[in-house]
Amino acid sequence: MTLTDKFRSFRAFAGKVGRLAMPYFNSDEKWRARALLAAIIALNLGAVYMLVLLNEWNRVFYDALQNKDAEVFWRELGRFTYLAFGFIIIAVYRFYLTQLLEMRWRAWMTGHYLDRWLANKAFYHLELARFARGADAPPDNPDQRIAEDMNLFTSYSVSLSMGLLNAVVTLVSFVGILWTLSGSFAFSFNGSEYTIPGFMVWMAVLYCLLGSIATHYIGRPQIALNFKQQRYEADFRHHLVRVREYSESIALDRGEPVERQQLGGRFTDVLANYFRLINAQKRLTWFTVGFGQAAVVFPFIVAAPRFFSGAIQLGQLIQISSAFGRVQDSLSWFVDNYSALAAWRATTDRITSFEESFQALQSAQESAATDTGADGSLAIEDLRLALPGGMALLSTSGLKVSPGDTLLVKGPSGSGKSTLFRALAGIWPWARGLLHRPADFDARVMFLPQRPYFPNGSLRDALAYPEPADRHSDADLQLALREALLPELADRLDDHDSWGQKLSGGEQQRLAIARALIKKPRWLFVDEATSALDEAAEATLYARLQALVKESDGALVSIAHRPTVAAFHGQQWTFTPDNTAGARYRLVPSVT
Repeated sequence: MTLTDKFRSFRAFAGKVGRLAMPYFNSDEKWRARALLAAIIALNLGAVYMLVLLNEWNRVFYDALQNKDAEVFWRELGRFTYLAFGFIIIAVYRFYLTQLLEMRWRAWMTGHYLDRWLANKAFYHLELARFARGADAPPDNPDQRIAEDMNLFTSYSVSLSMGLLNAVVTLVSFVGILWTLSGSFAFSFNGSEYTIPGFMVWMAVLYCLLGSIATHYIGRPQIALNFKQQRYEADFRHHLVRVREYSESIALDRGEPVERQQLGGRFTDVLANYFRLINAQKRLTWFTVGFGQAAVVFPFIVAAPRFFSGAIQLGQLIQISSAFGRVQDSLSWFVDNYSALAAWRATTDRITSFEESFQALQSAQESAATDTGADGSLAIEDLRLALPGGMALLSTSGLKVSPGDTLLVKGPSGSGKSTLFRALAGIWPWARGLLHRPADFDARVMFLPQRPYFPNGSLRDALAYPEPADRHSDADLQLALREALLPELADRLDDHDSWGQKLSGGEQQRLAIARALIKKPRWLFVDEATSALDEAAEATLYARLQALVKESDGALVSIAHRPTVAAFHGQQWTFTPDNTAGARYRLVPSVT
């Protein structure tokens, strides 16, 4: 890679950091954020100033020791007390305000990306996009990017930027001191005399420049390894969560050996990459520790001839060593922070790819156009559905669901019945065409899937989801449970549990139906939501759902394979193979 390419890469990375960082400092919290940042900068400058004062103190104190001047010795000890006390105060509040800024920034970024992830069904569409592009397509593990990467980005951004600022200010403050103290270096070459002013400064620059170049080439592999490590860790955690979520199914299938093998394989990836990472860090540590240890004696070696010749005293030698150490530390900032820089870059790249996924989703997202129907019906004027891979699935038009209708959707498994429901709900991104929906559709619609979702917590929260439970009285909640054939749960509203795992499949479906009985939707879409029930229970609950939509002058639309369900529906749409319209199926209406 040429120098120009490296500069372009650095500029692109700096642009990524700026685009991720600036929204917080321009947000509604901007004044608090800017004030905290300004205070931290001021404290860093104050800390450098205290180091300059301590450096001068070194000269006076060690000269007093050499001269056996007791009066100056005790005076300088007293001066050191308040210098040290001032430095401690600055260090404590610099640490505190830095942590406070990191926490507030992380809180803002987490809230910002949670809002974007949950807005407009983005969390759902991102998973569909990954399905379309392959399992390795970004963004992998968005939960890990929000929970962990935001924390790493904010902490690294603050600590590294303040460390760099501190290094620059320290360099500016001490390079003049070192230049003055180091004197000139004269030598002869090829019969000519040469003098290098500020010799110690040039030696520090050369020492750290060579160290930085060596550090970059030794530590460069860590950038890619850190990126992979975060991904492998997230994949391993994600599979552990899936085993917990599907524990019953895995236990019934005797799937423990397979899960152990898959978990072991993922953890092997974690360990293998981690060993590669620590080996890379070991190679870098060999160099950086040796580099740091050599820097301890290097200034003494260079300045010793002047000390032994009597040109400088012990206090000046100590001051030269201290100033050289500060300049060397400043110039070695890249060397000392290379591992953190590699992790920061990997984290920034992961969040940037997450951000780019949102932007790509926003620019590519389409769905069937909708408007409000004049007669209060749900009408499909024209609808074309495709799979995530692009294959045309369904093309149909001229169909309508009116208030009072009961409609059964039938077709072969995998024909796209559930996808039709997703398109009618407005969440399927590969839908085109025009739908006419009732004015109250969004407010009065409810979809009952085959496998409903229940949040962990109290039963009343799971029953009322996604509404607050306090909108419904205990009597209403208990009545709904009894009508849904769950009388044993009526007295357990305040019990806390993982209801999606605690309840059987049939109990979960009945709890979802109880949820519908509470909310009283006008437009009810039932997708195999009674498949785990016996026929008697299914008939009882379908009769109640039918009465529910009739009472609200609504419509019931179902997907089901059991012929017994057809008795509760007066109309039928059938997925019929038909390639004449460029799709695999079309919908054929009929009366049951």
